[in-house]
Amino acid sequence: MASQQRLFLEDLAEGMRFAAGPVPIEAEEIKAFAARYDPQPFHLDEEAARGSLFGGLAASGWHTAALTMRLLTEALPFAQGVIGTGGEINWPRPTRPGDRLRVECEVLAVQPSRSRPADGWVTLRTTTLNQADEAVQVLTARLLVPRRAAAGTVQGPGA
Repeated sequence: MASQQRLFLEDLAEGMRFAAGPVPIEAEEIKAFAARYDPQPFHLDEEAARGSLFGGLAASGWHTAALTMRLLTEALPFAQGVIGTGGEINWPRPTRPGDRLRVECEVLAVQPSRSRPADGWVTLRTTTLNQADEAVQVLTARLLVPRRAAAGTVQGPGA
């Protein structure tokens, strides 16, 4: 990402799309995350998971969210990083061992901030998909993005 141009608020427009991935997820990774952060039987043990609502080992939604964040840092070359200020998250289906996750992001809105003139707000919908193109997470988030003029760069043609 170091060679990628950094994006400021002025570079973004409604309808722009970004993507990254895939990243694989394995059973041991699911269990290790769950053991530390979400120790529930359907995340830790295949046999217990078979008898659960999930019908098999499933990653914690928070594990899927963490993997999504990793992919967002690859997909979004924002000038000061991916800084979320809130949003809504849904997990329409579980992430499973052997899944290969990727993200598709769409800019829904771009708005300069009135209270923070050096920044603006971007509303972004990020869909995390598995290898079968099934959504395992949908995140709509409001992100803080710096304005180019505030970064001290020159405004004008090509800027």
